[in-house]
Order: sequence, then C-alpha cells, then structure tokens
Amino acid sequence: MIQQQPKPSSIDWLTIILYLVFVLGGLLCIYASVYKEDHPFIFDTSMNYGKQAIWIGISLFIGILILFVDEKFFYAFAYPIFGISIFLLLAVLIFGTTVKGSSSWIEIGGFRMQPAEFAKFGSALALAKFLSGFNVKFSEKKTKIIAGIICFLPMLIILFQNETGSALVFAAFIFVLYREGLSGWVLSIGFIVIILSILALLVPPLYIIIGISVLALLFTLVIRRNRQNLLAVAGVVLAMIAYVSIVEYAFENVLQAHQKSRINVLLGKEVDLKGAGYNVMQSKIAIGSGGLFGKGFLEGTQNKFRFVPEQSTDFIFCTIGEEYGFVGSVIFILLYMILLWRILYLSEKQRYKFNRIYGYSVASILFFHFLINIGMTLGLMPVIGIPLPFISYGGSSLLSFTILLFIFIRLDSNKVNELRGAFD
Repeated sequence: MIQQQPKPSSIDWLTIILYLVFVLGGLLCIYASVYKEDHPFIFDTSMNYGKQAIWIGISLFIGILILFVDEKFFYAFAYPIFGISIFLLLAVLIFGTTVKGSSSWIEIGGFRMQPAEFAKFGSALALAKFLSGFNVKFSEKKTKIIAGIICFLPMLIILFQNETGSALVFAAFIFVLYREGLSGWVLSIGFIVIILSILALLVPPLYIIIGISVLALLFTLVIRRNRQNLLAVAGVVLAMIAYVSIVEYAFENVLQAHQKSRINVLLGKEVDLKGAGYNVMQSKIAIGSGGLFGKGFLEGTQNKFRFVPEQSTDFIFCTIGEEYGFVGSVIFILLYMILLWRILYLSEKQRYKFNRIYGYSVASILFFHFLINIGMTLGLMPVIGIPLPFISYGGSSLLSFTILLFIFIRLDSNKVNELRGAFD
C-alpha cells in the first residue's frame, strides 16, 4: 500500500526536527557517557555509541518509509499488528532470553529484540481502531471492558516476564481513555490508591484504619444519613482497609528483595548507599555537580569514571545534568514538553477519531517514559528501568519509539490533503 504519498508541505516538520534533535543529542550523550580515549570514533561499532549510530540510521530509514505508506494501512492492519505483538510477548515466555534479570528478550543469532517495546504502538493502534469503530460508544460498559483488555493485556503478559517497568508504561493509556470519556472519578480513585499504597508502606496498618474510620465519620456528618449513603460509606471504608492489607501482603510476599529495597530507599525507610540506593545517590551527585551551566562536553567526571551505573541507558539524564548543567537540563525538558504539546495539538486537529486517539496514545506513552525516567534519576520515582525516549541507548526502544511517532506524523500529514481536497 504505497500510494497517496504526502506532499512535503503536509508533513509536520517541527515534530521531525524535534525528533532529530533528540536522537542526535542522545547519540552525543551516549558517546559522552561511555567515551574511551582509545575509541574516539563515534561510529566505532565496538562501542555503544557506534551501535546506536547504526540504529539511528535504521530508525530513520523505517521512519521515512512509514511516511510513504498509505495511512489507511495502519487502520486496516491495526488488529493484526496488535495480534502479532501479543504473540511475540507470549513467545518470550517460552523462548525468551534473560538479560539483567528480565526474561523479556528474543535472541536470533546475534540480534536481540524486546517485544514489549513494540507492543506499545501495537496497543495504541488497536485501541484507536476499536474506539473509533462505527457505533462504538465509550459510555457503554462493554466498550470500557474491551478497551481495558486492549490496554492491560500486554501489561499482564509483560509482568510475567519480570519486566515491571515496561509493564507499568501501559498504565499511560488511562489518559487516552479519560480523553475519550472515562469518568474523572477513575482518576480520583487512582490518586487515592497511590496515596493508600504509600501510606501502607510507611504507616502501621492500625493507624491507617483509625485514620480512615475518622475521615469516614466526619464525612457522614456532612451528608444525608440515610441507609443507602451509610452503606456506601461503609463499603468504601471496607474496600480501603482491604486494599491496605493487600498492599502490605504483596510487598512482603510478592515483590523480590531488590524491588522491596528500592522502594524502602525511595520512601526513606532505608539508607543503603552501597546497595539499592547507590544508583540514585550517584545520579544525584552527577546532576548536582553540573551546577548552573555544566562541566562541558566530555568533561563529566561522574560519568567519565563510571560512577553512575547504567549511565547510557536508564540514567542517561545524568549526562545531560552533569555536562550541560541546570540550564541545559531545563532546555532539554522544555524541548520535550514542546514535542508533547505539539502531538496533543495536532491530535485535536485531526478529522478522524482514529488519528486523534492514536495521537493521544503517542503523547501519553512518551510522557510516562519522560516523567518516570527523569523522576528516578532525581530520586523522586522508584528505579524501575525504563528508557528516556530517543535519548537512551537501545536499538529496540529507539526503533519502537520512532515507529510510534512516525505513524502519527503520517496520519497527521493526510489532514492537510483532506482539507485541500475539500476545496478542489
């Protein structure tokens, strides 16, 4: 289906320019984070930056190819693409290769791929097609259930691969569902769940139960005290107490030792500067040492002497903070926010619902990665090991994010052609 090729004027070049700025800037950050004086050539394929340069070339080729594909292809094959991504996720459970404790990789010869990365745009396409279907109303219970399955089935499978970080990314689709009509109460409940989860890990259960009971009592004083309302309050109280008990049990009996240690360090219950807290401590030192304007390119001592673990992948933001300082970090964050704003802006201008939903999915996934990755380098989020899109080292992540973004660019490019056609 290579037809109806978009005109150059119909392509959103601002988004593409921002993409190029990020991937090329990411290459320089990877180069700086693992630089060796005896391997100064940036295209040296024995080093991570040389391999990343190759992946940038492959990703650019795939991205350009996507721009020449008929946009109807993505709608027509949304479900097959989603089905293939689910099949690959299941295949990982049988044939997967374990890398750093995560059994989420498929290795063929010397090539490794992580299907969880590609499941993101597969789920985004499937969700967009389903919700944009004829006579599909989000207000119906059946629609919400099916949409939930599309969003969270990949998450469930990925959790079995011991890849918690990648699994949590699929929670970002909640923002898409909210845009399409999901009640604000769901987000409120989600916020309450997060608060209760944190309290369950910090405060003895008895104190939480007393606090919930007192709040419930105060609430009953300001509402109409009939049988129905009192039963509703009692039900909510029991549900909250049950959830607190579940969190405590899951923390003690489900999470692995390193996961519990990371959470305890984040919450301040443990100080383990040589173990679980080492990564975050070194990350903070690296970012803080950058000062206002940074130490300069290739002058970051924390990165140069390998004090920061995973410095080219999960903690790549440390390189930005140390070498370019507060000013450079702010500029990077502003550019990323411009990219997210641009995607949302273009999504709202789409003529077709499919395009809009997919665009919101792209923005939500990128935002989740951005928020969690930078948050964990600053010690504000638990270290769950997810890359910074377009910046972190990794072929699977770069290629999947490129496909995710360029599909939307292709869908958006048709908008201009449609408007022109209406006046011809």
